[in-house]
Amino acid sequence: MDLGVNLGYFGMGMDADNVAVAQEAERLGYAVAWVAEAYGSDAPTVLSWVGAQTHRIGLGAAVMQIPARTPAMTAMTAATLDSLSGGRFRLGLGVSGPQVSEGWHGVPFAAPLGRTREYVDIVRMALRRESVAYQGRHFTLPLPDGPGKALRLTIRPPRPDLPVYLAAVGPRNLELAGEIADGWLAIFFSPEHSGDLLASVAAGARRAGRGTPDDPLAGFDVAATVPVCISDDVEAAAAAISGYAALYIGGMGSREKNFYNQLACRMGFEDAARQVQDLYLARQHRDAAAAVPFEFIDATSLIGPRDRIRDRLQRYADAGVGTLSVAPFAATREDRLHVVRAMAELMGETGLSHPTPTPSKDLQ
Repeated sequence: MDLGVNLGYFGMGMDADNVAVAQEAERLGYAVAWVAEAYGSDAPTVLSWVGAQTHRIGLGAAVMQIPARTPAMTAMTAATLDSLSGGRFRLGLGVSGPQVSEGWHGVPFAAPLGRTREYVDIVRMALRRESVAYQGRHFTLPLPDGPGKALRLTIRPPRPDLPVYLAAVGPRNLELAGEIADGWLAIFFSPEHSGDLLASVAAGARRAGRGTPDDPLAGFDVAATVPVCISDDVEAAAAAISGYAALYIGGMGSREKNFYNQLACRMGFEDAARQVQDLYLARQHRDAAAAVPFEFIDATSLIGPRDRIRDRLQRYADAGVGTLSVAPFAATREDRLHVVRAMAELMGETGLSHPTPTPSKDLQ
């Protein structure tokens, strides 16, 4: 099981700290640093900045939003980032949600599965440097009866088959990830509740004839972002993550369509998910955070003392996670660096990975 680090969003006053975290993760042998985008900082710009200040660590978009860019623009960006970084880029894609897609980007959210399928088709076609001619339900290139022509990417990316990940929550989207992607970007991943989710991914992979008959997910990367808070006080550690959980369960989407709320319901937290959403939409954010069950946070995070976290690491490997992406929940740069270092040590202690750290350098 590889280690990754999720740096989250930028532009919030911790950008230099985030770069220091990425540099330390690289020194410790982490496989990838992921960055996010919503309607603030964008992923490609941040990855360029992080990539220019690192040398080996993978650079992952988690995610680049599908409604934000044409598929050709995404292919251009992916090829450029992969070229500039020497083949370190991982392209994570996601449809976002109806509020962001329609409210921020002005793109209808209808038929997200069909749009994603065609989008990935075109991105891969462009990265293979084929002449991009596509006749789909959602995308048509070139436009008919006009001056457009089928064009070919002018640069040669190091990897025409650079890895594509899909962020997916619902069963049908999970099947699509297994069918057309190289990996799944999982959020609120609980090893104990992952059976149905992974079964959906495997069903898609099996339909596409991927992997092996016994293991359709062979070669497929389950990349789970896991909040980590190290503290002798388990309840306090859970409380540090509760606001993040409440934001997603309560506020990432409308009352009628919130994929994260639906995921919490499928995990058996229906009443709590409804309460968190009611409070969050009423702008009672602190109360919403307090209403997130400890059991939900404990199931989807690594919290508490080092020994407790070490003892719970094996369950992720047993569930099939290939990349455990650490999201450090800590107030200061030094505390976040401590989380990154501790996770590398604990993975080594359990034998789940054997990173080879390089000598420390000044991160100031």
